[in-house]
Amino acid sequence: MVFNSYSFLIFFPIVVLINFLLPKKMQYLWLLAASYYFYMNWDARYVLLLLFSTGVTYLSGIVIERAETARGRRAAVAVSFVLNIGVLFFFKYFDFAVDTLNLALLQFGLTLPKPAFGLLLPVGISFYTFQALSYTMDVYRGDIAAERNFFMYALFVSFFPQLVAGPIERSKNLLRQVNQPHSFDYDKMREGLLVMLWGFFLKLVIADRVAIIVNTVYGDYPQYGGMYIIVASVLFAIQIYCDFAGYSTIAIGAAKVLGFQLMENFDCPYFACSIGEFWRRWHISLSSWFRDYLYIPLGGNRRGTFVKYRNIVIVFLVSGLWHGAAATYVMWGLIHGLYQVVGGITRPVRDKLNIVFALKPESIGHKLVSGLITFGLVDFAWIFFRAESIGDAVAMIKSMVHIGNVSILWDGSLYELGLSAKSFMVLLFGVAVMIAVDALKYRGVRVRDVLIDQELWCRWLCYITAFWFILVFGVWGGSYDASSFIYFQF
Repeated sequence: MVFNSYSFLIFFPIVVLINFLLPKKMQYLWLLAASYYFYMNWDARYVLLLLFSTGVTYLSGIVIERAETARGRRAAVAVSFVLNIGVLFFFKYFDFAVDTLNLALLQFGLTLPKPAFGLLLPVGISFYTFQALSYTMDVYRGDIAAERNFFMYALFVSFFPQLVAGPIERSKNLLRQVNQPHSFDYDKMREGLLVMLWGFFLKLVIADRVAIIVNTVYGDYPQYGGMYIIVASVLFAIQIYCDFAGYSTIAIGAAKVLGFQLMENFDCPYFACSIGEFWRRWHISLSSWFRDYLYIPLGGNRRGTFVKYRNIVIVFLVSGLWHGAAATYVMWGLIHGLYQVVGGITRPVRDKLNIVFALKPESIGHKLVSGLITFGLVDFAWIFFRAESIGDAVAMIKSMVHIGNVSILWDGSLYELGLSAKSFMVLLFGVAVMIAVDALKYRGVRVRDVLIDQELWCRWLCYITAFWFILVFGVWGGSYDASSFIYFQF
């Protein structure tokens, strides 16, 4: 079951209604049952993996708290990580590891047989595994007490709004809320539904419409060269943002309707003026997870410049691998790691140039240029993320260098990539709205807060108009794939 499916539009109101009709002491059990039903709609067999991760980390928390020695606590953490990462490795990385090893062994004329297990990647396994492991670390560090109620802890791991594609919640936030009763709150419900509406707009009106063009060009890139690939690559940056931010936004809104507050996962990332700032605004729950549970334990920036840059590269390599078992994702992570290193090394020079040429980093013009450069660098890395192989990515980049078909921007050729002229205009309008909303948010203005402050007739006129627009201009129809959220594969 996915958010943009008819089944969810039936499931969610029923869950909300029954949740607030039940006694408050029973709510968490109902939400737990609803969350497991939500997950089992993909493949009921893989709920056993969710239970396994939940059980291991639940027990590890209790063992850590009861252990009398530091060695015993470290052993409990190690067992929790080995078991959870072991399951994640087997289902997500086993084939990739064998293929990579075989490439190395081919140099010596050797090869390893690869067992055909015929296993599908369990949806959301990377998300709930990392969320459960963060609980183990939080208990080990003494940030929280071990949860004794297994069912409450199980709800923390499996809470359906953010179960399969985040945000990756922390126990200090979500587990605390699981332990609290939640009364019906009209203001929270209204705000949550508005947030969900915005998420559906990003997904159905923009992301799924952009996907048609991107899939056409990337699916047959030798036929489309130069400007076609440039346009498709820029559009993919929009697609992956609207797709993933759309899911996170719907998740945050759905949780708010139920009385829960999830962490923000995106904060105007394409308004960033540096790669470092981009990662403080993009997939915040994952980037902060790697900062707290990998970068800092590796030593962070406390052991000298070389170790700092080494740690940054390691973190981004692991981040790339987290996204998928493919060399393209590893390369994408490596590129971002190198961006950070080069940015750090050249910063003193750039600061000096700002002084010499009297440049003003806080000025609008300077931020605009920095933002465009940052977007260009991010978009270049997205090519490797989206391509089927590194070879395909390199071939597309070579094609982009030789631009000989700029005229496609105005001669109507773009309308032959799967979208009609009218649908393309809807896309441009949607992107303009998205940029405007993010620009206002970047300036500290939230559109939904402004809307809520309006008179009743004005609010409802906006609600109905937005709902109608999504219903009419969202990508629907017989060929629509309601399971196509990009980050479900991770």
